[in-house]
Amino acid sequence: MIDRTDKKILNVLQENARRANKDIAGDVGMVPSAISERIKKLKERGVIKKFETRLDPVKVEKNLLAFVYVTTNEQVNGWDTGHKLSEVEEIQEVYNVAGEDCYLIKVRVKDTKGLSDLLREKIGVIETVVSTRTTIVLDTYKETCNIKLD
Repeated sequence: MIDRTDKKILNVLQENARRANKDIAGDVGMVPSAISERIKKLKERGVIKKFETRLDPVKVEKNLLAFVYVTTNEQVNGWDTGHKLSEVEEIQEVYNVAGEDCYLIKVRVKDTKGLSDLLREKIGVIETVVSTRTTIVLDTYKETCNIKLD
């Protein structure tokens, strides 16, 4: 369980994970060493999974964002396809979903040629994949990994 202080620390870190413990301590009303210890414990307990750098996809030439629904022929309790999809570098997120499709994946590539190559050469060759349906994103209004903490 996380307490109110942990939530304050986590909210600060979600906005800027590089913030100094001294600055976080000022916001939370604690000493920096206590902040450091709490962050260490949050990492040990798996509350904080990792610290990442978010890149601007346009500036690194990954201009095309798409969501792909993947239908497979694997059994209900099969997980192989999800694991294989997770190994593809262009795929940012893999979700096992309920409904007509089996997986929903988020991909970033340079352009439509990159998307076509990804669908044919990396996703389509997975033996359990039966079909895909792709939605290309035209504009992004909000994209975040932050989780609202009360």
